[in-house]
Amino acid sequence: MTDGARQRSSTSGSAKDAAGGKESGGGVALKKEIGLVSACGIIVGNIIGSGIFVSPKGVMENASSVGVALIVWIITGVITAIGALCYAELGVTIPKSGGDYSYVKDIFGGLAGFLRLWIAVLVIYPTNQAVIALTFSNYVLQPLFPTCFPPENGLRLLAAVCLLLLTWVNCSSVRWATRVQDMFTAGKLLALALIIIMGIVQICKGDYYWLEPANAFEPFQDYDVGLIALAFLQGSFAYGGWNFLNYVTEELVDPYVNLPRAIFISIPLVTFVYVFANIAYVTAMSPQELLASNAVAVTFGEKLLGVMSWIMPISVALSTFGGVNGSLFTSSRLFFAGAREGHLPSLLAMIHVKRCTPIPALLFTCLSTLLMLCTSDMYTLINYVGFINYLFYGVTVAGQIVLRIKQPDLHRPIKISLIWPVIYLIFWAFLLIFSLYSEPVVCGIGLAIMLTGVPVYFLGVYWDNKPQCFDAFVDKMTYLGQKFCVVVYPDMGNSGGSKEEGEEMKEARSPLSKADVDNHKSADC
Repeated sequence: MTDGARQRSSTSGSAKDAAGGKESGGGVALKKEIGLVSACGIIVGNIIGSGIFVSPKGVMENASSVGVALIVWIITGVITAIGALCYAELGVTIPKSGGDYSYVKDIFGGLAGFLRLWIAVLVIYPTNQAVIALTFSNYVLQPLFPTCFPPENGLRLLAAVCLLLLTWVNCSSVRWATRVQDMFTAGKLLALALIIIMGIVQICKGDYYWLEPANAFEPFQDYDVGLIALAFLQGSFAYGGWNFLNYVTEELVDPYVNLPRAIFISIPLVTFVYVFANIAYVTAMSPQELLASNAVAVTFGEKLLGVMSWIMPISVALSTFGGVNGSLFTSSRLFFAGAREGHLPSLLAMIHVKRCTPIPALLFTCLSTLLMLCTSDMYTLINYVGFINYLFYGVTVAGQIVLRIKQPDLHRPIKISLIWPVIYLIFWAFLLIFSLYSEPVVCGIGLAIMLTGVPVYFLGVYWDNKPQCFDAFVDKMTYLGQKFCVVVYPDMGNSGGSKEEGEEMKEARSPLSKADVDNHKSADC
């Protein structure tokens, strides 16, 4: 029995009944509403957060010169494109939502997949979403407090309002959520286009001192291989989010076409924007001025926009608002996929009978993020698990090679040359070795946090014969959750899962009976 079937068999009543007794092809299922434009919006919107507006100085500081910093931005963009290409093959070969969690689980087994899910659930997504929401609230409130910092409680309260509003949007409609993502992604691209255009104007005026080769490669500190490696690491983190579209594969319209197409459009676009935005910054600021600024785009706007300088902080606020929406949308699908495989409570694998949105998973990710807003240690946690997050990127790409060896005849709608995953893994190993060398304690603590998931896996997932009272309690909580959220198991036949998973889900037991959802029988999604 698989891990997913092991957990789902503990509940009672049938998912088929709960869905109104509809067979495959007519049941409640995840909607395929994400077209090519929205797919590009998810990738671009998740990669471009506040970083390019606020702090490109991490790369500049470690690169030691403008020229090397620009080279770092270009190379990390190329490597990101290679990683995304590898994920494109995996995404159409294993066409399930959940991204690298689903790929690692299917290739390396349940424990490896669970550890990926564990670190994401415990730290990565709640902390990242909390930080982005706090950045949003900081830029919204800053004009109201021109001579001091906004009060911390006010920042947290506005961040919580932002999270609750966007969770409501995502619970209400997939279409609404993707429209919000499209709109705010367009807004941030327009803001960056303004920065790039002002940079071109500066160059036309002759203000390109730091772009001349003789000056661009003039170091403001001694070059150091370790520091340059850290610059690449900073650049790679700035491109984080490139794999998020793989989390929602089952909701893509024509995923075999739109998944790779969205990647081929989005990654070069982001690389272009990152490189030329950084070029624009150095046309108005020296490296020393850039390093001294806590919000590079704001300083840039103050220098060149005059009375219109308010555009930049507003742009950062809009960018982070869209970033929170994209992160909520994709992380909830990861938790949904984990619950469907039996690695999280089964309630999180259910969707609303009318709206066809994973409401329990969305509420779960919102609640965990709100809890993170109550702690002052989230930035420390991000440092600890950033290494682990990057570690799993490499494990996933390595899994592509393993899958080629173990199942060479598996149908692959996209099949890339193995030279690309090898190049990615060489770059990945280079970064991880220098990360371990430069911050062994931080990386070690991150590994320790991840390994706390091992006993949780064996007690919560692998242990088959749990006490009857425990199963009864879980059934009761699942029943109450279903009644509260009006959710049922999706019809896997319509949501992009495999045939075997569809049969498994039909056999799954749900404590919410058919009679409980008769009022929603006509809600065919």
